Amino acid sequence: MGGVLVGKKAPDFKAVAVFGDRVMEGFSLAQFQGKHIVLFFYPLDFTFVCPTELHAFSDKLEEFKKRGVEVVAVSVDSHFSHLAWLKTPRARGGIEGVGYPIVSDLNKTIAADYGVLVESRGIAYRGLFLIDKEGIVRHQVVNDLPLGRSVDEALRMVDALQFFENNGEVCPANWRKGEKAMKPDQKGLETYFGK
Repeated sequence: MGGVLVGKKAPDFKAVAVFGDRVMEGFSLAQFQGKHIVLFFYPLDFTFVCPTELHAFSDKLEEFKKRGVEVVAVSVDSHFSHLAWLKTPRARGGIEGVGYPIVSDLNKTIAADYGVLVESRGIAYRGLFLIDKEGIVRHQVVNDLPLGRSVDEALRMVDALQFFENNGEVCPANWRKGEKAMKPDQKGLETYFGK
């Protein structure tokens, strides 16, 4: 797989995940069928940009939950490494308190299936995938290793997708929840620009 996954079924997987201090065998996306999912990859535990991202997603977890969205992180580290990192305080670069599942992709097949595996390094780029209730990838963004993601942008994309699903209107550039959208036709475009 790999490449552009937008419009395609999100590759499912069975893997070991860690949630708090619990190890979950056979974790899969299928268990969230009927829900939106934000699935994001990060390069490695115990690094530098990564804990800032994991905390940023955790800090906004209630916002995702309000929207009925499950957040799941994935890296190529073992579940033992995830557990140790979860026991390390934030002030020491750890991710203690992160409140969503972290999947172990030790054999790197999940990262490869999503097209984010950096073959030469054996780690994943910072890929993020928004998956709809039917299991279809509706948005993806992939950052190079030194570039942290915007959690607010991920929430904006969730809002845009859910607005479209609920109203059938499309969301223009920089659209935010509560702002004007448009019908997906010429008249809708003219009305939008005619404000």
